[in-house]
Amino acid sequence: MTVDQINALTAADFIARFGDVAEHSPWVAEGTERRRPFADREAMIAAFEETLSAASPEAQLALIRAHPDLAGKAAITGNLTDDSAREQVDAGLASLTAQEFTRFTRLNEAYRARFGFPFIFAVKGATKQRILAAFEERLEHEPEAEFATALEQVMRIFRFRIEDRVSP
Repeated sequence: MTVDQINALTAADFIARFGDVAEHSPWVAEGTERRRPFADREAMIAAFEETLSAASPEAQLALIRAHPDLAGKAAITGNLTDDSAREQVDAGLASLTAQEFTRFTRLNEAYRARFGFPFIFAVKGATKQRILAAFEERLEHEPEAEFATALEQVMRIFRFRIEDRVSP
C-alpha cells in the first residue's frame, strides 16, 4: 500500500488496517490517523512514535502490558496476533529446545517480577541467542530505564510492522 493510498483512507479504514500495529492497542492508530496526511512512510512511522510518546505513562504501560511474553503461554496456545506469531517464528522462538524454553520461561518470570510488565524486544532479524543476551542484560536495568527501553522496542516494532505493510 502506498502512502497516498493510506492518506486517502477513511478514519475507520485506517484504524482497521493499522489498529494492530500497536499490540492490542488500537488507540495508537486512532491518534496517529489524526496526524495525516503523511509525506512518506518515514513520516507515518514517526507519527505512530509521536502518538505513543504523547500518551500518558498509564497508557504507555497498558500498551507494554498488552504484549505477549516471548516464547510464552500465548505462543504455545496459539493466542498470538498474526504479527507476533510470525515475528516469533522468524526469530526461532517456535523451535526452542526444552532447555531453551525453560530458560525463556525463567527469564520471563524474573523480568515480570522485577518490572511488572513483559520483556519487549523487537525480534525481527534477531536470533534467540541475541534475545536471551538482551534479556539477561536488561534484567539489570533500573525500572525507569527499562520502561524507556521497552517503549523504544515498541517503537521498533511499529517500524518493522509498518515497513512490512507500506511501500517506501
